[in-house]
Amino acid sequence: MTTLELEVDQKADWQVLTVRGEVDVTTTPRVRAQLISLLSEGNPQVIVDLEGVEFLDSSGLGALVAGLKLARSRSGELRIVCDRQRSVRKVLEVTGLERVLERYDTVDAASAA
Repeated sequence: MTTLELEVDQKADWQVLTVRGEVDVTTTPRVRAQLISLLSEGNPQVIVDLEGVEFLDSSGLGALVAGLKLARSRSGELRIVCDRQRSVRKVLEVTGLERVLERYDTVDAASAA
C-alpha cells in the first residue's frame, strides 16, 4: 500500500504544503486536491516541501505543473523545496521541470526569496 502524508503550515506570507511518502497515481489526487484548495484560498503563495518524498512519478509531476498554472492564473507563486531527495531532484532535472518550477534547498530559503 502506498503511503502519503500531507501537512499544511504557514511560513511568513507563504502556505507550506509538506508532502511525505510516495506520490504516484494512487496518491496524486490527494496532493492535487490539497494544492487546488490552498491556491484557491485568499493567498495563492504556496511552497511544496518535497523533502520527505521517497518516490515521485509523472502523475505527481502533473499535479505540480497544474498547481503552478493555477498559482500563476491567480497572480501567485508555487515554489518547490527539494534538496536531500536526490531521486526527486533527478526526476525534476531529467524532465526539465527544474527550469519551470522554482526549486529551493529549504523552506526558509523559499519563503525568503
